[in-house]
Amino acid sequence: MADPREHVLTGTRGALCVLEWPNERPRYVAVVVHGYGEHAGRYAGVARVLVAHGAAVYGPDHVGHGRSAGERVVVEDFEDVVTDVHTAVGAARSAHPGLPLVLIGHSMGGLVAARYAQRHGGLAALVLSGPVIGDWRLPGRLLALDEIPDTPISPAALSRDPAVGASYAADPLVWHGPMKRPTVEAFARTLRTVEEGGGAGGVPVLWLHGTDDRLVPLPGSRPGVERLGGAGVTERIYPGARHEVFHETNRDEVLADLTGFLDTVLPR
Repeated sequence: MADPREHVLTGTRGALCVLEWPNERPRYVAVVVHGYGEHAGRYAGVARVLVAHGAAVYGPDHVGHGRSAGERVVVEDFEDVVTDVHTAVGAARSAHPGLPLVLIGHSMGGLVAARYAQRHGGLAALVLSGPVIGDWRLPGRLLALDEIPDTPISPAALSRDPAVGASYAADPLVWHGPMKRPTVEAFARTLRTVEEGGGAGGVPVLWLHGTDDRLVPLPGSRPGVERLGGAGVTERIYPGARHEVFHETNRDEVLADLTGFLDTVLPR
């Protein structure tokens, strides 16, 4: 697979960095929406599989994340992030007009992808990995405190593969500090917005989650996914897996489930 290309677009809060993993003859476009505190470059392994499967893959770094502009991990309004994803989608569609669009959102990116589906539609498929959606109680607990504690995400919570945690801990583009109050407040607002925003317009939804996800517990996500996708949800729950199922010890199984699902929903 060719090295990713970096595009710098105009985002809602300044420069928006978008990675592209190119495919000379794609049959669909996949846009990867990363999670809190990380960046699109962490999804190179997912992109490699999707390119081999026939996708041109794009991944924006959200405001305050990765190489995009903004104070680190400050998201004042997730509607801006949804708009930035739409900008990246526009660039992808301009390069590959007429191809089906798949949106893949992990964790916080699942919240953004869900809201994107509500606002914009036009998806051939929506994939949610450990999505922050439904009854996620962390924002309420943090906002009840006078001061948000300086407790960064534990690398061990991401995967049973210790190499994943080590790479995360050493990554200079990953945020290793505390959550910031404006972002926590924006999480709380957008969880309510998505809950009240209806379904995803009948788009097929694939939900991937680990049973040992301690960052976004599976039971809390379930009602949000079911409200969003209705009868069109395919779920794959992985016993013992932690938060980042795409980086788990059974990642080959997870990625095979992803491409198998896409084979059932994309036009041939």
